[in-house]
Amino acid sequence: MKHERPPPYPPHADRQRVLLSEQRRKMARSAHAYVRGATKRFYEWLDEGNHVIPDGPLIWICGDCHLGNLGPVADSNGKVSIVIRDLDQTVIGNPAHDLIRLGLSLASAARGSDLPGVTTAHIVENLMDGYDNALGPEEDKEWIAAPEPVIAVLKKAFQRRWRHLAEERIEDVKPRIPLGRRFWPLSEDERREVHRLGQSESLRRLVTHLRSRKDTATVEPVDAAYWVKGCSSLGRLRYAVLLRVKGGGNGTELCLIDIKEAVQAAAPRAPDAPDRMLADNSAERVVMGARALAPALGDRMIAAEFLGKPVVVRELLPQDLKVEIDRLTRSQACKAARYLGNVVGLAHGRQMQTTERLAWKKLLRQQSSTALDAPTWLWTSIVDLLGAHEKAYLDHCRRFALEPQA
Repeated sequence: MKHERPPPYPPHADRQRVLLSEQRRKMARSAHAYVRGATKRFYEWLDEGNHVIPDGPLIWICGDCHLGNLGPVADSNGKVSIVIRDLDQTVIGNPAHDLIRLGLSLASAARGSDLPGVTTAHIVENLMDGYDNALGPEEDKEWIAAPEPVIAVLKKAFQRRWRHLAEERIEDVKPRIPLGRRFWPLSEDERREVHRLGQSESLRRLVTHLRSRKDTATVEPVDAAYWVKGCSSLGRLRYAVLLRVKGGGNGTELCLIDIKEAVQAAAPRAPDAPDRMLADNSAERVVMGARALAPALGDRMIAAEFLGKPVVVRELLPQDLKVEIDRLTRSQACKAARYLGNVVGLAHGRQMQTTERLAWKKLLRQQSSTALDAPTWLWTSIVDLLGAHEKAYLDHCRRFALEPQA
């Protein structure tokens, strides 16, 4: 008697349990993977003691500024640049928090690459050097070259077209999303919501805004699936939707939409931030933060509602990639720190008035020690966090090893 193989996705009733188990598995892969997925642990550390961290200007910050959340993004005209590309945790807050989070991520990556501790010290110095460069007057800014791992991602981004996105995300250029380990079937309620959102005027305007499509183009959903993607977002609503655009200037074409649930940020929001900079709705908060920190990305996003929950909707472009750096040499680690520090500094600095930006730059320089060309508070914070996350990571691995696997 022939037995049918079970499908590579769980029934709807088991979806949440399987997703959370997958999240724990991903975080158990390495200490660096744990750092990337443990945003709440970072902010718990901030609340645990009297850490000496300077108060920077109130601006939109990433809130989860680690290596995986920076990468190449194309604007609506196709221009590609490295920016902060994941704004789930964005809030009005202290820019020093982004520096600590990025420094922790770089230091964790260095430890995972078996680089000596002295290299971590140089990484922190280069991070601050790149950030400091971005805050200076335009005539004093130095052009900072991207390191080899980032150049490789940029080259790949420049060469990508729709067929590459189709092959990577949906495995085929045919108008369907094949179900499997990455894409799971929708419930009837989810299908109705996809159809409702796909027919909305706000989504049509978003899609026609890109690639010089005509304003009169029509949009209709072709296929959709639940998307098993990321780490910290596992367990939330996440969908891939294939749309057909008609009369957009290039005849009929396809585009891929990412729908992602927006949840309350773990990052603390400044209580005295100006009213114009606040958003009570989580999805509106993400869109506002993206437009401030990464306009090329923010202009491609809208806030919406899906099954009664706030979601962020954006069209995926072939050039949208993560900077995945698993192994680094000493030189690459230092160059990456300086380059990415400059990227974050530009995102922060564009929100500040000139006097405010220069005052922040001066304050950071004053707090650098003579022995280490970086603020003492930054070095101390990174060292404390590395120890705290190493302990939490081992505890996580022990719990994961003892639990039944989904």
